[in-house]
Amino acid sequence: MYRSHYSKEISPQDYNSSVTVAGWVEDVRNLGSIAFLILRDAQGTLQLTLLKKKTPEVFEQLVSLPRESVLSVKGLCKENEKVRNGYEVLPETVTVLSTAETPLPLGVVDRVESDFDTRLDNRVLDLRKPEVQAIFRIRDAVLAAADEYLRSQHFLEVHTPKIIASSSEGGTDMFKLQYFEKQAFLAQSPQLYKQSLMATGLDRVYEIAWYFRAEEHNTRRHLNESTAIDVEMAFIKDEEEVMAILEQLVHAMWTRASECSAELAVLQKTITVPHLPFTRIAYDNVVEKLQQQNSPIQWGVDLSTEDERLLGDIMKEDGIDFYFITKYPLASKPFYTMPAGQKHSRGFDLECKGVEISSGSQRIHDVGLLTERLKACGLHPKDFEAYLKAFRYGMPPHGGFGFGIERFLMELLDLSNIRECILFPRDRTRLTP
Repeated sequence: MYRSHYSKEISPQDYNSSVTVAGWVEDVRNLGSIAFLILRDAQGTLQLTLLKKKTPEVFEQLVSLPRESVLSVKGLCKENEKVRNGYEVLPETVTVLSTAETPLPLGVVDRVESDFDTRLDNRVLDLRKPEVQAIFRIRDAVLAAADEYLRSQHFLEVHTPKIIASSSEGGTDMFKLQYFEKQAFLAQSPQLYKQSLMATGLDRVYEIAWYFRAEEHNTRRHLNESTAIDVEMAFIKDEEEVMAILEQLVHAMWTRASECSAELAVLQKTITVPHLPFTRIAYDNVVEKLQQQNSPIQWGVDLSTEDERLLGDIMKEDGIDFYFITKYPLASKPFYTMPAGQKHSRGFDLECKGVEISSGSQRIHDVGLLTERLKACGLHPKDFEAYLKAFRYGMPPHGGFGFGIERFLMELLDLSNIRECILFPRDRTRLTP
């Protein structure tokens, strides 16, 4: 093994004994007869102290290495209260596992900030930065919390196709591909498959899903490939049962993030866990509030980005960060959304500080009404025959939501760009790395 200890695993029990550590060369300070090398691993950093007289060959080998080269070092661990972690390692044998090219296209610990495109062009180096890694360690923690919560509520994890024959939600924002002799699409969401499963007895399911949307946006809030937690549940009375699951899920994830003390310290962030239940505000009331603030919004129109931001400011005045917008106009929602009267629907959005992070609804489970709604939305029922078939032989009332992971992280950590929240972003102009 090239490593037997991580930097944070070394304890006083290891002092005055031999340890093996491995990682990347973060910095070297050569003072002539003595040098200090900072080695970075997955848990943090440690100091190697190089004594030229004692190990001249090791000394010369290490001080000449470029930053970000990879080493495995075996040496004596000594207590030293003056250095980081309270110990240092005196190298005895060194294995250079990889020598980094110079110059580096992107500094890992340099104080000079690189522009965002340079960071993304060199994402592997960017991901070595502690503050960038902290985002993805928190992402891992909140997704673990999501798994735990949903499983505790008897949800089953599933995986649905990402190559599909027709639109998941209607509309044209789809990536087309050639599937042998046929045309196919990348799925906008697992929506239609989630609903189909409600007719099988697997009636509480979730998926960590990929969304592919060919929208020509190029904003700080949009990606063309993103991830979400998609949930569907059957035998519900109305959308309120779905919203209850969603707010408990958000609460569990937010709580878990608040426990990531080391990562939050690196990011210099403080997280306050929201109180439950979240505020509900009907769409009609939202329009009234926005119009009172001179918004040009008219009833029946979906909220613009500016309207969402303005509503977030209005709610913030009352100390509210999370709120559901309910009873949207039926015409503004996808075909599968259950009507609530002639003009309204049982659709809802969950907003956080003026940004939509989730959208959901009670769904239509009656095949006749579903067919009518497809036609009303300008879609052809024959294009959805495989989907409709699941509704012909016994479909219980059901509902669900899609909950954007990157949007959630962006609001959780107050990040200015959604591309910070996914490892290798795909947007209107970026297809690599």
